[in-house]
Amino acid sequence: MAGSGIMIVTGGSRGIGAGIARLAGRQVYDVCVNYTAAADRAEAVAGEIRA
Repeated sequence: MAGSGIMIVTGGSRGIGAGIARLAGRQVYDVCVNYTAAADRAEAVAGEIRA
């Protein structure tokens, strides 16, 4: 399904940023999850969005 837009979420690997990224994914946005140090957590959030 095509996204309704693109959202870049800074700090998307945890906390409020991760919550916003997950919500955007549920709203059919194409989401870019940005992080500074927690690649594993960012990948986990991205995996949840892809699922």
